[in-house]
Amino acid sequence: MIAALLGATGVGLGAYGAHGLTKWAFPAQIQFYNTAVLYQLLHAISLLGVAILSMFIRSRLIIATQILFCLGILFFSGPLYLYVFSGVKILGAITPVGGLLLIITWLLFFIAIFKTA
Repeated sequence: MIAALLGATGVGLGAYGAHGLTKWAFPAQIQFYNTAVLYQLLHAISLLGVAILSMFIRSRLIIATQILFCLGILFFSGPLYLYVFSGVKILGAITPVGGLLLIITWLLFFIAIFKTA
């Protein structure tokens, strides 16, 4: 359900970025925004894949992977969206935390798969 919501909001935000954001935002803001949308959509699809896999593999690591995907998206894309709409640049300092969470998530997913293979 969360993957579906992240996918739907990602498409909606992407559409706004393509049609509404360009009317008032600076090119750098549009680039940050597009990066946020891209990462949200890519990881929403990844989260969906892990959720489907969790129906076949019962593992705490798989559950942790799902949770960390959500947190990674929140802490990566969220601050970028907030920066674009508010102009508060300090919010960009949170984005690397989200990136690190996403890297950790992918590594944790690797470990989960490795342990079940």
